[in-house]
Amino acid sequence: QVQLVESGGGLVQAGGSLRLSCEASGRTFSRNIMGWFRQAPGKEREFVANIMWSGGNTYYADSVKGRFTISRDNAKKTVYLQMNSLKSEDTAVYYCAAWTVGIMRPPVSLIDYWGQGTQVTVSS
Repeated sequence: QVQLVESGGGLVQAGGSLRLSCEASGRTFSRNIMGWFRQAPGKEREFVANIMWSGGNTYYADSVKGRFTISRDNAKKTVYLQMNSLKSEDTAVYYCAAWTVGIMRPPVSLIDYWGQGTQVTVSS
């Protein structure tokens, strides 16, 4: 089992920044891919970004490319999502996720573990 706990959400004005953290515990494997998804009210959960525990390769959704940066600290078993130049359309609940299937942008049905989610609200 892997447990994921997010933190760092909140309310920010458009153009501002937030950093989300996701601390993993339990049986974390080097082959896991860690990532972030988000779900806005009335919309489906969508992929945001991912990073490999080993190697550090990253992948982003087009909507956040150039504004968001995902990173990791292996010693702390923590993944971060630095969000800059936030827009009102970034408002959502952000979920940390972990999976082992080798797909960079998996459907939610293939995610092995989810965090509880953290609310990000961007006011315009």
